[in-house]
Amino acid sequence: MKHAHAEKEVAGKAVDKDPVCGMDVSPDTAKHTHVHDETTYYFCSAGCLEKFKKAPDDYLKPQESESDPADSARTYTCPMHPEVTQQGPGSCPKCGMALEPADGDGGEEDTTELDGMKRRLWVGVVLTVPIFIIAMGAMVPGLEDVFAPPWWRWVELVLATPVVLWCGGVFFQRGWQSVLNRSPNMFTLIALGTGVAYVYSLVAAIAPGLFPSSFQDDLGHVALYFESAAVIITLVLVGQVLELKARSQTAGAIRALLELAPRSARRIREDGEEEDVPLDEVVEGDRLRVRPGERIPVDGVIDEGESSVDESMITGEAMAVKKSADDSVTGGTVNGNGSFIMHAERVGKDTTLARIVDMVKQAQRSRAPIQQVADTVAGYFVPAVLVISVITFVVWMLLGPSPAIAYALVNSIAVLIIACPCALGLATPISIMVGTGRGAQAGVLLRSAESLEAMERVDVLVVDKTGTLTEGRPRVVTVEVESGHSEDDVVRFAGALERGSEHPLAAAILAEAKERDLSLADAQDFEAVTGKGVTGIIDGKKVLLGNGALLADHGVDTASLVDRAEALREKAQTAVLLAVDGKPVGVLGIADPIKESTPDALKALRADGLRIVMLTGDSETTANAVARELGIDEVHAGVMPEEKLQHIKDLQAGGATVAMAGDGTNDAPALAQAEVGIAMGSGTDVAMESAGITLVKGDLSGIVRARHLSRATMRNIRQNLFFAFAYNALGIPLAAGILYPVFGLLLSPMIAAAAMSLSSVSVVGNALRLRNIDL
Repeated sequence: MKHAHAEKEVAGKAVDKDPVCGMDVSPDTAKHTHVHDETTYYFCSAGCLEKFKKAPDDYLKPQESESDPADSARTYTCPMHPEVTQQGPGSCPKCGMALEPADGDGGEEDTTELDGMKRRLWVGVVLTVPIFIIAMGAMVPGLEDVFAPPWWRWVELVLATPVVLWCGGVFFQRGWQSVLNRSPNMFTLIALGTGVAYVYSLVAAIAPGLFPSSFQDDLGHVALYFESAAVIITLVLVGQVLELKARSQTAGAIRALLELAPRSARRIREDGEEEDVPLDEVVEGDRLRVRPGERIPVDGVIDEGESSVDESMITGEAMAVKKSADDSVTGGTVNGNGSFIMHAERVGKDTTLARIVDMVKQAQRSRAPIQQVADTVAGYFVPAVLVISVITFVVWMLLGPSPAIAYALVNSIAVLIIACPCALGLATPISIMVGTGRGAQAGVLLRSAESLEAMERVDVLVVDKTGTLTEGRPRVVTVEVESGHSEDDVVRFAGALERGSEHPLAAAILAEAKERDLSLADAQDFEAVTGKGVTGIIDGKKVLLGNGALLADHGVDTASLVDRAEALREKAQTAVLLAVDGKPVGVLGIADPIKESTPDALKALRADGLRIVMLTGDSETTANAVARELGIDEVHAGVMPEEKLQHIKDLQAGGATVAMAGDGTNDAPALAQAEVGIAMGSGTDVAMESAGITLVKGDLSGIVRARHLSRATMRNIRQNLFFAFAYNALGIPLAAGILYPVFGLLLSPMIAAAAMSLSSVSVVGNALRLRNIDL
């Protein structure tokens, strides 16, 4: 026998929910129980018990949905205070804002908070409009007599009470929570301002005789401010709804990324039959069929077939890439007209798309150093506002016109309402959220807001050569041959011999043989000679492939190849000499080509004022050849990983703000040391983990985009902070009545509430402009 799930404890005792009415019921004292499907349920009354017996499923279905582990286990966080996390939705104990899901699971957007605010808003509007008409009607010429009867005061009370207590109840709850947590915030001020107006008016309506005669009119009535409390609550609700809608748009980048992943995959079973399965059931090693026009389900390698794949999701390039057997494909990219079979290599959270989403979420929850300015100000802001409100009340009581208390009350409430710190708190995190999302769409993944802020200040860019300036994939770019032989002869002999080699250059030679569609014979008596090359028997002929020393050891005269080899080295190519049966046959020039986008990217970065420094472990000759071609003046070649790290430290000691771009494991220490570490998306996992920014496309043009993004985001943050500071600097004195002695003007609490709401919305709206910046 099972008991219904105990949802909480009160005074240390388990408490269950009545499945009909939702009331708390103690199993120890409950008089009404019922067993259904071997589970005991407890009821608060016989009426609830009878309803349950008639249709138990009607009450259990909502209960099951309500206790769905998927909802209760979901982690929520505050956009202004990312260190605040909890299981399930709620409000932030520091600022009172609604928490947002910290994870993007691809499900529907959680609109619980927004839906609740909308309901409160519509009820508030329906009840507040009549209150406003009643209160203002007595001031309209010709309507004085209509609204003169005293019973209208009771109508105001009846209408205002649900607006304040139910529609605004969430604000009072959060305001009280801020007091308990000793973290005064915007809801502290709203709750205090509207609460004072409502309580004052309630006492004035029920017992006007408690007030001095100077407070009363000729009929013994005291002025009421029900309309102020109701209108303020309604206007704040308008601001909350607009803000929640705008905040939901900041998560659009993550939702757009998640939507790139297909919901299912077509798996090929061991018996050859095919079946469509949910994506989360795909495991490493599964063979999957990808049909024309479908999104590739996970990261993997093509086994059979060929096609063109649109990889713009990853690279930003619109042109499709030809793919065939042994080529890697990325989950979320779009297959073209061909069909192929692949095997899964990375699934679930290990796919490229999942890692991109995770990095974006981490960056959006991180805090930029500039946020400390807003945090420091906000820490003193609310207490200062409370002091100013008290001073305003006292000054108006002592110096204000009759009835002084009315002026004092209205103006002190206006100060509380207009001085909302929400805009100040939102200024930085909302821009970071939108900026990092925009960066993800452009292939610039930010691990932290700190890197985004620092990128703006960078004045020295340190770059590795292999895989950063170059493609990182050596290939045969030159084939020099002796008379009597063809280029295909040289590549065929070299390819056949390199089939047994694990040397990095072997892959380049084999790729060239494949590109030329050459058939390769099997090598006999294969031998790798350390530091020199490889030897073997091909079609009965003794073949040597390597440097001049290898050929010299076997008595081959290399005089005819020396000059050719040297010319290739001056072009940053590695020269590999080939001899057959003791005679020189040709030279293969193997190079790591410079990425097509590198020259233009470096030109743009120099124009932006960056000093470019190359650090590479490659030879000085090769490094200088690449540097000459790219116009890089400062080169340090043959450096070890620890030496790269020291170079970064030396630059920083000289006052430079350094960004380091690299792609290898050997670059990781330097990437971590630099103010901004930039990893190529085509590089190693270690490099990406050490870097603050990852360029998905893997070329330096991404650094240009990152620089533009950084400047645009930081400019947007400064604009938001200016708006927030300027708004409060101007609004608080106006609310306190500084213009009254000269112009006779006062700021109504209702106008203050509208201005307060619009200030937060304007900050969010300004941040959303980052979605449209050109990168």
